[in-house]
Amino acid sequence: QEHYGGLKGLTMAWIGDGNNVLQSLMASAAKLGVHLRIATPRGFEPDLRITKMTEQNSKEYGTKFLLTTDPLEAADSANVLVTDTWISMGQEEEKKERLKAFQGYQITMQTAKSAASNWTFLHCLPRKPEEVDDEVFYSPQSLVFQEAENRKWTI
Repeated sequence: QEHYGGLKGLTMAWIGDGNNVLQSLMASAAKLGVHLRIATPRGFEPDLRITKMTEQNSKEYGTKFLLTTDPLEAADSANVLVTDTWISMGQEEEKKERLKAFQGYQITMQTAKSAASNWTFLHCLPRKPEEVDDEVFYSPQSLVFQEAENRKWTI
């Protein structure tokens, strides 16, 4: 909202794990007028109850919702590209399996080519290079440090 001047009509693409951060976005996106496009590997989808709620909210609020396994499909025409850690606390023993499952999900400038011309990038940190490459993370389109500063005010 701070960057675009509003949220209504924006398209957000989540590329990565179907974790708690994604599920929070899913619970609020449609209510804020945000179209949501999600790409997760098979077996790493968000909770089915949250997915059903998101589908209902999208219908009620007139937004679009997509759940796919294709990161480029999710990124198509997105204003905001978002990811988060692929290995959360308590999942360290799954690291090898997760890194294999998430191959092809790293956000790169190639991913951004599918996005809208005014795309931005968000990540709630800490970031690992396999999730997003340096070119995107440190690009002028990256709002991660502004996002981190804003988060300080909520904690």
